[in-house]
Amino acid sequence: MNKRILTGITTTGTPHIGNYLGAIKPALELANKFDESFFFLADYHAIIKNSNKAEIEQSVKDVALSWLASGLDPNKSNFYRQSDVPEILELSWILNCVTAKGLMNRSHAYKAATSINTDDEDKGITMGLFSYPVLMAADILLYDANIIPVGKDQLQHIEMTRDVASRVHAKVGEVFVIPEGKVQKENMLVSGTDGQKMSKSKGNVIDIFQTDKALRKQIMSIQTDSTALEAPKKWSTCNSFAIYKLLASDSEIAQMKQNYEAGGYGYGHAKQALFELICNKFSEQRKRYAYYMNNLEEIDQALEFGAKKAALTANAVLKRVRKKIGY
Repeated sequence: MNKRILTGITTTGTPHIGNYLGAIKPALELANKFDESFFFLADYHAIIKNSNKAEIEQSVKDVALSWLASGLDPNKSNFYRQSDVPEILELSWILNCVTAKGLMNRSHAYKAATSINTDDEDKGITMGLFSYPVLMAADILLYDANIIPVGKDQLQHIEMTRDVASRVHAKVGEVFVIPEGKVQKENMLVSGTDGQKMSKSKGNVIDIFQTDKALRKQIMSIQTDSTALEAPKKWSTCNSFAIYKLLASDSEIAQMKQNYEAGGYGYGHAKQALFELICNKFSEQRKRYAYYMNNLEEIDQALEFGAKKAALTANAVLKRVRKKIGY
């Protein structure tokens, strides 16, 4: 049997440079080591928190565009929208019928949501939020996925999926591939324009897919101190250097340190160097992004093509499941 890796992609707008370095790039590199890879846009999961039609449509397109621009090859990987594979919902219902409520009660997301409601712990909590781990289990088990890359804080998702699959096996016999979670190394800490961890919610991101003008404006907004132009500067505490060192070569980093320490080198110079580095480092990705922006129909075509490929595996697995339970 082919070794398969599967990654779910949250559809929450255009990824920033922190997402690229911490998630997109490592995922694409890891996929090259497996026989098959599955990358899906988790748009069913998205509606748990967002019911705005326009925002959902736009975020799905933005994220798909960013992954394609980053180098995801839809001819080599299975790249699809979750909502384009209806077999997911059928398997999710079947899994719901064997999953214990107590297991769902232990979900980190559910416990976090109930902890903020002091009068009625279930106030405002939908069945989507409560049972989303089952949908996540269906996402994984439907494709005979062996390895699921996760952060340490997401390892519970895999443990619950394994538990759900084991419950099915106890009732009807073995039918699923039991997945393993591959704990990613600590996510690369990418500083934002304010020195804190880069995050959309903090408004401190750098988006590599913007126009040159918009990208330069973001970089020039990086917070720095008021050290005079002619004075030496501390690269070790500079927000601009913190981003620069993640992208530059060893020789470029060494030269930048010398620039800071020598004096006569302003933060404006350092930010301009960062701008030029990003433009050069991501030139191919930015070209692909511009191409897809001018050919948006190819994004839908890629996702539809991916859904057809993914459905071949999904149908085979679901056929096994239906036979086991008597359909």
